[in-house]
Amino acid sequence: MPRIAGVDIPNDKRLLISLTYIYGISKVLSHKALESLKIDENLKAKDLTEEDLASLVSYIDKNYIVEGQLRRQESQNIARLKNIGCHRGMRHRVGLPVRGQRTKTNARTRKGKRRTVAGKKSVKEMKG
Repeated sequence: MPRIAGVDIPNDKRLLISLTYIYGISKVLSHKALESLKIDENLKAKDLTEEDLASLVSYIDKNYIVEGQLRRQESQNIARLKNIGCHRGMRHRVGLPVRGQRTKTNARTRKGKRRTVAGKKSVKEMKG
């Protein structure tokens, strides 16, 4: 298994797909990288030569922010939003959708599993 940016990419998949196992590289970025290096995207990862692998590793390091550095950058951006107390930061802090989606229904991914809230007791039940 070739190792690129600290990630073992699968041997038996096309190189175009294998590169997407690296956090921060999509199919489009993978295609652009392989096209600029003139490497066949249908080639399997195990069939890469050492020179091609070295050039691919250096290209990705030079042109893309990937893996740990990208995760760190994203978490710093979210922490900055929380610290300055803007609307998006507050939504992150509370665990609600950040980009204006509705929350009356849906939004279960951000809000988590439903928690049942007991209904209010009527006045008649309280007197009796």
